[in-house]
Amino acid sequence: MPNVLRIGSYYVYFWTDEGTEPIHVHISTGKPTPNATKLWLTKAGHCVVSHNNSQIPEHKLNKIIEVIEDQFFYICLKWQETFGNDSLNFYC
Repeated sequence: MPNVLRIGSYYVYFWTDEGTEPIHVHISTGKPTPNATKLWLTKAGHCVVSHNNSQIPEHKLNKIIEVIEDQFFYICLKWQETFGNDSLNFYC
């Protein structure tokens, strides 16, 4: 479970067994959990909320999305380092 970013009390990370899926991140406070919020990254550098299972308040989730979009290239690089150079594909 590579931790990619920390935004306040929220951890942004990948699950290491999900490299065949389009690029996405999970977000939770504290320890990673299967019920974490999931965001897909798009080719345009934006995020699509898959689900907000962590029940992050909307105003906080919007700020987290803003940071993730600002760090788009860094997250893509970390994805490739974790899953391989050929693993980078997008939700849309």
